[in-house]
Amino acid sequence: MKSLFSSVLLVSVLFMNSFSEVQGKKWKGEGTTQNLESIVIGRCYDYIRIVNPAVGEKNCSAIWEAFKNAFINKDPCNILPDDYELFINLSFHTIPPNKSLFWENNQLLVNSFADRGRRYMSLADTLFGFVADYLNWCGQANSAGLDYESCPTTEECENNAVESFWRKASATYAQHSSGVIHVLLNGSVVGGAYPEPGFFADYEIPNLQKDKVSQIVIWVVDDIEGPDIESCGTHTVKILENRLKTLGYDVTCTDNYKSVVFLLCLDYPDDSKCTLSSSAPATQRGPISSDRGGSWNKLMFVSFVGFLFRFALLY
Repeated sequence: MKSLFSSVLLVSVLFMNSFSEVQGKKWKGEGTTQNLESIVIGRCYDYIRIVNPAVGEKNCSAIWEAFKNAFINKDPCNILPDDYELFINLSFHTIPPNKSLFWENNQLLVNSFADRGRRYMSLADTLFGFVADYLNWCGQANSAGLDYESCPTTEECENNAVESFWRKASATYAQHSSGVIHVLLNGSVVGGAYPEPGFFADYEIPNLQKDKVSQIVIWVVDDIEGPDIESCGTHTVKILENRLKTLGYDVTCTDNYKSVVFLLCLDYPDDSKCTLSSSAPATQRGPISSDRGGSWNKLMFVSFVGFLFRFALLY
């Protein structure tokens, strides 16, 4: 009887715990990233000390406070982009001309290609993008705490803390991009390489400063093992090209830009798309080598004749 009672009690406790967990998760999205404060402040110092010390001194504690105060103690579905204004002002720095790299549907590839600002400076390579990349966060109305259980998704409410942050960051990034602008799109994505709606379409293109932009270069790159769905001049890429040209920009487009394809091939060295052909046929290598040998022999002969001539003059 005691054994039966214990079993019933255990099942009841487990049920109540599961029910409480479900009840505690108000939203469908993941909760705030654990140790968020430490991560944001740590990334800030990593950026100004190691990644890009050229930005100069920044107050990382103040940057965290401005970031947190943008969404804390507020309805998690009523956070506006301008709530991050102070954070942007404290973390902002110049974006080098000709280094801006916009993208859609290929975040990991862009991170690798940009190489933390060494080749290009994507939004995630700026200080204000770097500290928040891949993180999740939200607060609670009338509470100074963070919600670690769940956060609203964009489907549940557009004005959530993360969505509004990236809208503000994207607009700021576009406003301060200059020179040649680069756009990297995924030609293997079902649904369009240039999505509408999308961050590039809705928040970045409208905030580009035409007087600061000399050219927009589009790269449409297929996944190595993916289908070739879109290319320059077709489907959504054509829509993008036409939109930019209508706005008065000088636009060029290249399919499968070699530098990006070479980077993708690091993970697929045996794929047929990654086979490197020799720039010269094998039959030409012999004569080239012989010519070098012949040139060396001629040089030795001329040197020897010169030595004999000087010897004759002395004696």
